[in-house]
Amino acid sequence: MGEVVAVCCSSTHSFGKPPLAAIRLLAGLGVEGDAHLGRTVKHRSHVAADPTQPNLRQVHVIHTELHDELRAAGFGVSPGQMGENITTRGVDLLALPIGTLLRLGPEAIVEVTGLRNPCAQLDAFRPGLMAAVLDRDESGRLIRKAGIMGVVRVGGVVRPGDVVDVELPPPPHRPLDRV
Repeated sequence: MGEVVAVCCSSTHSFGKPPLAAIRLLAGLGVEGDAHLGRTVKHRSHVAADPTQPNLRQVHVIHTELHDELRAAGFGVSPGQMGENITTRGVDLLALPIGTLLRLGPEAIVEVTGLRNPCAQLDAFRPGLMAAVLDRDESGRLIRKAGIMGVVRVGGVVRPGDVVDVELPPPPHRPLDRV
């Protein structure tokens, strides 16, 4: 089990999202009041490609351990500044398979759909940040460390301090890929 460290929301397509005392997740839609709320894609590049595709990026979750790593590398980053809705601690988000359920607080459930594909906006925020959230494994495969994306299966209010409980899907597990 992990913990929610911060919750963030922005009604505009600005890069960062301000931290709040609580956010409300709406089943099948995303974060109430967030620019990415909706059943169909809201991310601008996805809308340009096909505005009718399902929104697999309703909720963006980042592990605060990434923020710790980035601060140690000289990047001043805090919750919400990389556009995430929920910042967690104590859950290895990048190791979760597709279909994992994240139970957030007493009610909300988010189903993990994939990895956030980092974009050039990271460098506009902090030069060099894009490279800092990308890595290579021992086989040379690209590792995207900028968090995971999900869809809201059960709505509810999420607050800092809430427990994050992880429920893995039945095997075989499918590794995360960018969405």
